[in-house]
Amino acid sequence: MSNEAQSSIDYEEFRHTPEFQQLKRRYRGFVFPLTAAFMVWFLGYVALAAFAHDFMAIPVPGFVNLGMLLGLLQFVSTFVITMWYVRFANKKLDPLTTDLRAELESRDATSTTEEGQL
Repeated sequence: MSNEAQSSIDYEEFRHTPEFQQLKRRYRGFVFPLTAAFMVWFLGYVALAAFAHDFMAIPVPGFVNLGMLLGLLQFVSTFVITMWYVRFANKKLDPLTTDLRAELESRDATSTTEEGQL
């Protein structure tokens, strides 16, 4: 693909299309709240570990205490969030991205054809 064909697509204009804005809204509507929730969960764990030693030392069944259990749950929550995001992206984001990519490719093909006719 030549540089002229790439520069003939107005990406600034394309990012203001309703379809692209919908993709951004869906992405941000999922990622931002989930990121905020995870940060509260993570920082809460760090704060408890730093300032609530007696609470974190509460024994739970087995050979672990509450602090270790909550620490392991940090890993579990990370994997759950990752799987949740992949499912969300596959169902809600990928169809929109596929359509947007097809639109850009058709614009590119049109602009390449028009340049060839000049």
